[in-house]
Amino acid sequence: MGVRVGRRALGRRFGWLWAAFAVSSYGTGLGFGAFSVLAILVLHSGPTQVALLAASGRAVGSLLAVPLGPWVEFRRKRPVMIAMDLTRFAALLSVPVAYALGGLTFVQLLLVSVTVAAANIAFNAAGGAYLKSLVAPEDLLVANARFESTTWTSTMLGPPLGGAAIGLFGPVTTVLADAVSYLLSALGIRAIGGTERRPERSGAARLRAGDLLDGWRYILAHPTLRPLLLNAMAVNGLIMASEPLLAVLLLGRLGFAPWQYALALAASSGAGGFVGSRLARPLAARFGERRVLFTAGTLRACWPIGLAFVRPGVPGMLLVTAVQLGMVTCIGVFNPLLATARLTRTAPDRVARTLTAWSVSTSAAISVLTAAWGLVAAATTPRTAIALAGVLLLASPLLLPRREPAERDTDPSPSSTLSA
Repeated sequence: MGVRVGRRALGRRFGWLWAAFAVSSYGTGLGFGAFSVLAILVLHSGPTQVALLAASGRAVGSLLAVPLGPWVEFRRKRPVMIAMDLTRFAALLSVPVAYALGGLTFVQLLLVSVTVAAANIAFNAAGGAYLKSLVAPEDLLVANARFESTTWTSTMLGPPLGGAAIGLFGPVTTVLADAVSYLLSALGIRAIGGTERRPERSGAARLRAGDLLDGWRYILAHPTLRPLLLNAMAVNGLIMASEPLLAVLLLGRLGFAPWQYALALAASSGAGGFVGSRLARPLAARFGERRVLFTAGTLRACWPIGLAFVRPGVPGMLLVTAVQLGMVTCIGVFNPLLATARLTRTAPDRVARTLTAWSVSTSAAISVLTAAWGLVAAATTPRTAIALAGVLLLASPLLLPRREPAERDTDPSPSSTLSA
């Protein structure tokens, strides 16, 4: 390890991991919304089918990912990451192939969406555990901040470039680019090299029924992870539940042009997330990780209520931009600290199961709350539903942990045996 001026060097192996993450993130950004575009323009699907495609892929993929947590835990993480990248590559590549052959169907899009969602969760679980073994504890926040800034940069640049690519080269272009990005990611992870010890486990080698719930048991028994998960489920669920309603309000009732909607959300979100992720480490170094985590977590919940007051025209566009910029800047600060807190407070032999349980829980919360808020909007108005979500978000900081546990990497289960 070395230290550069204003920038910590994390080594060649982390550089390959970061490069693999970056290329797949930009591929995902380019392919953002591509399945909805295909469903509408190629398969002529209605709004119900498009909504089903968006919700079912996440929900069913999360359900299928439940047994993957313990499966990943007791295997070398780098081969799992490569396998998940290749799975996503093959699944996504089947879409342009079927399109070229004239055989693309809605069922195929749904199956691919489910496969990619499950592989995403397994990859993230293995990736979190691998990062913890690859990077020194004091460098975890630096690494997570770099991942976060890359995510938001790809969020800002990917969708507009993807939209232009679809317009120039056709509706499957970005799906193909996304598929290739996972192949390149697999090659980058393979290039990391080095040896990885195979995790050991006590008892039988086969997967036990109790392993499936072990991640949730670990989180719910932990004094810091439990409130952080509950807060993440509430905040992520309510923010994501409001997004389609905001689109209906802005594009329908208030008459925003699509480019205005995209500019107000995508550009401000990407810029805010990038700035926030760059601020996370210096703020934590000055004020302490716990204090910054709590402050950023509180502030990110204060902005969305402003969306209930949006009006037509330039003032409305400026309000949406300001709210998104403020909220996502706080999220950009909060997320690397959250990711670091999860890793440093999880025993090494529980990381994959814990991260899988976390992803499944937040995905389920988003799916349930999105469906529920659709019903609320139907019974009232989209503006009322957005306002209700904003009010509930104001109470979400009550779920954040207010004290620091005595030890890091503590296992609340007395029978735990570290094996990584």
